[in-house]
Amino acid sequence: MARESSAPTIIVGGGIGGLATAVSLASRGRRVHVLERAPAFEEIGAGIQLAPNALRILDELGVLDTALRDAVRPERGVLRDAQNGDVLVEIDFGEQFQETYDAPYVVTHRSDLLSALLAACESNELVTLENSRHVIGIQDRDDDVVVVCEDGTRYVTDLVIGADGLRSVCREYVVGDGPPVCRGDVAYRGTVPIALAHSAGEPPSVTWWVGPNMHLIQYPVRGGGLFNQVGVIVSDAYHEGVDPESQTWGTPEELDERFSQLDKRVRSSAALLNRDRRWALFDRPPTATWTRGRVTLLGDAAHPMLQYLAQGACQALEDAHILGQCLTEPGVATADALARYEQIRLPRASQVQLWARRVGDIVHGDGVIAILRNALLSQLAPNDFRLVDWLYADRQTSGLIPESSRR
Repeated sequence: MARESSAPTIIVGGGIGGLATAVSLASRGRRVHVLERAPAFEEIGAGIQLAPNALRILDELGVLDTALRDAVRPERGVLRDAQNGDVLVEIDFGEQFQETYDAPYVVTHRSDLLSALLAACESNELVTLENSRHVIGIQDRDDDVVVVCEDGTRYVTDLVIGADGLRSVCREYVVGDGPPVCRGDVAYRGTVPIALAHSAGEPPSVTWWVGPNMHLIQYPVRGGGLFNQVGVIVSDAYHEGVDPESQTWGTPEELDERFSQLDKRVRSSAALLNRDRRWALFDRPPTATWTRGRVTLLGDAAHPMLQYLAQGACQALEDAHILGQCLTEPGVATADALARYEQIRLPRASQVQLWARRVGDIVHGDGVIAILRNALLSQLAPNDFRLVDWLYADRQTSGLIPESSRR
């Protein structure tokens, strides 16, 4: 006989978005139960960029200091031409930037951020954490919802929050739009000791080398002791009908060929990328809703996006904060709270999804696209924040509920 238990709120997924949501709700007095498929709470990958819109929320959640204990505050962001090494544009992350956005720009290790959120969950008695709980189905029974796990465990709840990532079971229940979309972009990642990094200059920076159908992002993490790199190519071998999960496209050989004629600093850095694993990149077009009855979505389950704005985790943190606010507004029914959450978050996250695709097309451009890109960017001073203002600006434009509009 299947094991069945009750919980007032189930969060499916224990990644950054899921644990941040647990902290957001529990800190406001709501009991939550997190179900994580993996045997441990851990992040796959290495570096993560956290823009001011994310840092303000981590501060609200009370985990900022812990999350940034080993983080690096780069002094600038630099976009370089990967073919000749020229600087196309710089952004100064110094005093003016921090005063403008009430927060710095930081880079850190993904596991450090997850560990800070996990510690906050473990210290709150309103949060229950369970590993090895692979959710395979959701059943709506009008008055409640049943979450079904692969091992037969069943949970009866009033609300399900789907934070189960790119291939979300919860999204399939809510939206039913099939598999995510691959356009042939593939990433190779890796960290190396800073002493081995060929282009880790001073001062510490986030450097983005861009060229035809490729880019390379570099920055220090772990207090400056490690150098994180992500190399991305748009594969010529990918086309409609190719299995996105196959190893026949975006191979290490194709990566090396794409980087072979670039600036020597790019070539030498690319040689340090880990070839043992490749990440095919996926997203989805924006959807009209994230909610069906008592089930709602957040993070990659709601709005998976390409990495080209470095906003995937940042947008998940925004979701977590807003959803926590909406669900704990006094006297507001759950259905109304979820509608309010969507009203605030869906337009902004959808805009970020679309712009992440566009930025990928722009930075990977060649010919006329590259000429126009470079001409536009060359006009910007390091303290001209117009291109990022819509992402990083004040709380209201970041999608957070202004005090004056709260019920």
